[in-house]
Amino acid sequence: MCGIAGFVNKKDNKDEIIKSMADKIAHRGPDGQGYYIDENIALAHRRLAIIDLNTGAQPMYSKDKNIVIVFNGEIYNYLDLRKELKDKGYKFQNKSDTEVIIYGYIEWKEKVVEHLRGMFAFAIYDIKNKELFLARDKWGIKPLYYAMFNDTFMFASEIKSLLVHPDFDKKLNENILSAYLCFNSTPTTETFFKGVYRLEPGTTLKFKNGKYKINKYFQVDFEPKNQKMDDIVENIKKAMENSVTYHQISDVEVGSFLSSGIDSSYLVSLSRPDKTYTVGYDNPKYDEIKYAKDLTDKLNISNTSKKITKKEYMDNFEKIMYYMDEPLADPSAIALYFVAEIASKDVKVVFSGEGADEFFGGYGTYLEDITQSWYMKIPYPIRHVGAMIAKLLPDVRGLNFIYRRGQHLKDYNIGLGRVFRDEEANKIVRLKNQIHTKEIVASLYDDYKDKDDTSKRQVIDYYYWLVKDFLHAVDRNTMMFSLEARTPFLDDEVYKIARTLPVSAKINNETTKPALRQAAKSVIPNESYKKKKLGFPVPLREWIKEDDLYNQIKVKFESKEANYFFKQKKILKLLEQHKAGKKDCYKKVWTIYTFLVWYDIYFKEA
Repeated sequence: MCGIAGFVNKKDNKDEIIKSMADKIAHRGPDGQGYYIDENIALAHRRLAIIDLNTGAQPMYSKDKNIVIVFNGEIYNYLDLRKELKDKGYKFQNKSDTEVIIYGYIEWKEKVVEHLRGMFAFAIYDIKNKELFLARDKWGIKPLYYAMFNDTFMFASEIKSLLVHPDFDKKLNENILSAYLCFNSTPTTETFFKGVYRLEPGTTLKFKNGKYKINKYFQVDFEPKNQKMDDIVENIKKAMENSVTYHQISDVEVGSFLSSGIDSSYLVSLSRPDKTYTVGYDNPKYDEIKYAKDLTDKLNISNTSKKITKKEYMDNFEKIMYYMDEPLADPSAIALYFVAEIASKDVKVVFSGEGADEFFGGYGTYLEDITQSWYMKIPYPIRHVGAMIAKLLPDVRGLNFIYRRGQHLKDYNIGLGRVFRDEEANKIVRLKNQIHTKEIVASLYDDYKDKDDTSKRQVIDYYYWLVKDFLHAVDRNTMMFSLEARTPFLDDEVYKIARTLPVSAKINNETTKPALRQAAKSVIPNESYKKKKLGFPVPLREWIKEDDLYNQIKVKFESKEANYFFKQKKILKLLEQHKAGKKDCYKKVWTIYTFLVWYDIYFKEA
């Protein structure tokens, strides 16, 4: 696991510029650094050594020195590919997965990405043909950003690396503020930095002669098939065992994050790591430590835990927002910082449970198609009239139900964690020309228009919440501590099984992800396999009502920056309503506050 950066232009001072770009992401790779520079391009690599500790340094070259690569990630099937390529006549100089990508590229060109099982973001430069090839893994685990300013094409693992390039033109992308308030993260390919784009999951980019071309090589899809539940459960077991085995390939120790739920409990029960890590809070409603300890005691492995205080949470918030690059208002993202911190003191690699809910149907919202089926029997025109009336009224639980179920899924659903409705967000944002969330998700709904609603929900949650919220938070919080996070649920073999599950294996009248729960039951020694999802619960709802945090947020809401972006009376009203207990507005308050904190870090002038 590492950090990469680079740029293409004909200008001087490449060595000084690329060194400063690499320094900005030094936390991603404290074990070494390396550069390739010629008259056309500069590449940088910061290394976190996990595999082939002695000879895996980068940039790495082909034997003829014509292909050079900088690579961030892990290729779990690299030994299989290495054998396949050796049989084709390729000779290897070291034991790294990086060299396998080099010769895979020489053999298969851009299609090399279709052979790779793992997580990755890499840049390959063909020195002879002056051609740059960028690629990001199909799951979106590893990040990669790119931009074009003043005839300079640049890329990096994190946006902060791009900011130091002298050709970078830093401007706020104001048109997505309203959408951010709805998603609580950046939902668009263009980031909050105008002109900076993320390379999306399953996508490659080729740059040559001053122009670049994007190609999508993979997109998550679901094709439910009728199958017996016993067969499904058995297939899940085999796929998970296989994935965990491959994800344990490492020359250093592998630990695991552990919450109280099924996902991480299943991974820990399968992998039996020596060390696991859990965070919680003094409030028992939000504390998962005792459940995690119960599991590790039964497995006879260790568990290190930490209780997070409100002071610690808030004292580290600005630093975390700096490392996030963009505003991310998911409260659990901050909790991840603390579990990564304690894990990094012992290990360099950890397992994490992301992807299980999106693949196996783990979110409570998926149950609406069953629990609310009675309401869907009402003719659509009548339900739609109710939705339009509810749209004009305050966003409260009962009315929200009428609002949602009186519309087609594509007209209201943007995923599991919507914070604001578009209409409400636009009423508090002063800036004009805001992008509507329906426009953002429209292309995916169009791609999946013939699928069942559960599959549509899964795809939207995958690309707009898992990738842009959860995986973003996991990558930044772990790499902040030079810690590699591996996600065995996000794996080719697991996906092959998950994509064909019938709806009945993903949701039923009693629970979410019933098939996964049955598979996990066979190895989890306590009742975590049936526990309701909590995620990383955080007591922010209560904390914001307390004077210290309330006043801290109020100062931010009363600032001149807040007045530029928001209608201050409206956002202060949200804060007051929450403190007084008149309305539960903590997610809305926190999303606004997060943006303002992030804006001060990256844009406020001294």
